[in-house]
Amino acid sequence: MKLKLSRVEKDLSQEQLADLVGVTRQTIGMIESGNYNPTLKLCISICKVLDKTLNDIFWEE
Repeated sequence: MKLKLSRVEKDLSQEQLADLVGVTRQTIGMIESGNYNPTLKLCISICKVLDKTLNDIFWEE
């Protein structure tokens, strides 16, 4: 859920975010729905694009 909120804050579609980090739109959708566990490398790429930290997006509280 935090990934989707961060993506929307940056006014990016799933497709746009996917293009920026080098994955498919389906991968972003699966990460957002909790059905895919991304690699650390992908998590870092997503955070850089969204100007967030790993804790901001991927840390479970």
